Amino acid sequence: MPRPVTVGLNGTPASLAAAAWGAREASIRHLPLRLVSAWEWQPYSHAPLSGTEMPEQWSRRLPEEAAAQLTHRFPDLDISTKQLTGPPPEMLCREAAEAELLAIGTAGLGALTGFLMGSVAMATVAHTHRPVVLVRPEGTPPPADDADLAQRVQEVERRDTGGPVVAGIDLGPTTDGVLRFAFEAAAVRSGDLRIVYSWNPPVGYVQGIGGDLRWRADIAAEGASMVRSLLEPWSKKYPGVPVSERAEIGSPARHLVEAGARASLVVIGRRTNRYWPREPRIGHVAHAVLHHTPAPVAVVPQD
Repeated sequence: MPRPVTVGLNGTPASLAAAAWGAREASIRHLPLRLVSAWEWQPYSHAPLSGTEMPEQWSRRLPEEAAAQLTHRFPDLDISTKQLTGPPPEMLCREAAEAELLAIGTAGLGALTGFLMGSVAMATVAHTHRPVVLVRPEGTPPPADDADLAQRVQEVERRDTGGPVVAGIDLGPTTDGVLRFAFEAAAVRSGDLRIVYSWNPPVGYVQGIGGDLRWRADIAAEGASMVRSLLEPWSKKYPGVPVSERAEIGSPARHLVEAGARASLVVIGRRTNRYWPREPRIGHVAHAVLHHTPAPVAVVPQD
């Protein structure tokens, strides 16, 4: 049985954007879609959300209504729903373990100020061992939920056909997961793939302006050659994916944010710290890309 594309819903415009992205992704990958919501019992919460509806009832209704709306847009898509009881980060990580990928929404604050990533999104990205895609809504949502979801689907389709897939890599042995996900994403979109490899040189590594310029040119050429060697087997496996590489000296986060400004999807990795495996964290590059890239960002664990 194929793994589904799973989407976590919480009723916000960001989660509806994630539902639209997940439905589109499941459709082009020919995978089932699973919509889930997590409800955690709160002993001191007495006021209902709207009218007499209780939070548990609202949590159960949320994925069912989204599934009904998405069925009209994707009639051939196998859509299932699931209501979970427990802490949302823990429940989402559990569902992600059985999924091809997990999509969740993040609240947008504009291109200049970047994302407002909640604790649920941060904890899920840091702990799960499956790819997690953070989706940001575009524009201002209309008042009606059904119109909002329809608009989100149109935004996803427009973005998917309007930009390349961008992947940020290093040259370590754990890069294969990022490349596999990036090539597959570009292949199902019939789009281009742009590989970004950049690094910060050690302070004071080269003395003098002339020496620095020669060193920068030499090391950039060497980096580009290493990236091409790394990409060669993947290009043979995906011959229909046009690939371009960009090897530059400078801040990896800045180069990735710039490259991702017009991307349909940005793919980055997240390493597990072997010295503190029970204290997962998001590295500074991934943190910057997640907060400042308007495109959906896929975080692939690199164990």
